[in-house]
Amino acid sequence: MQRRNFLWYSSLFVAGCTAGVNPINSDSDKSQLTKPEKLKLAVTDVSGIEELQRDFEKFRAALEEVLGIKIEFFPVKNYTAAAPALQSGQVDIVFSGPSEYLVLASRAQAIPIVAIQRVNYHSIFVVRADSKIKSLSQLKGKTIAMRAVGSTSGHLAPTKLLIDAGLDPNTDVKILMLKDQGVQALKKGEVDAWATASDRYKNILESEGLSEKDFTVIVTSPLLPNDLFVANNKLAPDFITDMRSQMLKHQDKLIQSILTAKANQKYQRSKLVAANDADYNMIREVYQKIGQGNFIS
Repeated sequence: MQRRNFLWYSSLFVAGCTAGVNPINSDSDKSQLTKPEKLKLAVTDVSGIEELQRDFEKFRAALEEVLGIKIEFFPVKNYTAAAPALQSGQVDIVFSGPSEYLVLASRAQAIPIVAIQRVNYHSIFVVRADSKIKSLSQLKGKTIAMRAVGSTSGHLAPTKLLIDAGLDPNTDVKILMLKDQGVQALKKGEVDAWATASDRYKNILESEGLSEKDFTVIVTSPLLPNDLFVANNKLAPDFITDMRSQMLKHQDKLIQSILTAKANQKYQRSKLVAANDADYNMIREVYQKIGQGNFIS
């Protein structure tokens, strides 16, 4: 999922959370809850109802059938707005990217349901084919194009690779957030390297009329943390457990429904797996090391 303007929205988010925080119900309170009559579903990087219907209507209908509960869309203005919506009980299920999950977990105590594991979800560093740069350590003093602040594959994971290579991302390199125009900046020599997602790389080159032979991938990250579905912590624990079981059991139906939308083709050959909070520690580590840990604490 795309990550947009994480730090810019953070102040808005904190203000919303301060105004709308509800305490978490105790286990005894939750155990008294019954199966809800309906559920509200939000997708963190899809802001309008028309976009939700275009990209997730088939999934909404499939999930409604799998769970046997009426499901309605709940549009959120931006992904940070999903946290106050969870806290206030306006939304029950959120489909979230890895970065957003950390905000939802820390600020709204969202409960992971299941994750969707992509088969080719890595960050890569790309240089021009004629570049003398062969390793990340050679990027010291250089300029790097990344996608957007808060993007898992286009900011956080590449930053983790730089840190692991012994570079300080705040002082040793210059980072420019150029969205998909990073490849053109690299081609023109305006930057020395470009960090992007492996499953976007060929698509971006094709859309820009460029060839892979003009570039070299110098490093590929391990498989990145998954996008995931999270639940409002006010839902009954046994209901969340049952929901998780049903989604895993009927995952072929659910994934096929997601793939009916053109925007969701990155989930080709994906599968649903149990969501593990520890899988997102890499992102937590990066935020701490770049001095932004307060946004997810």
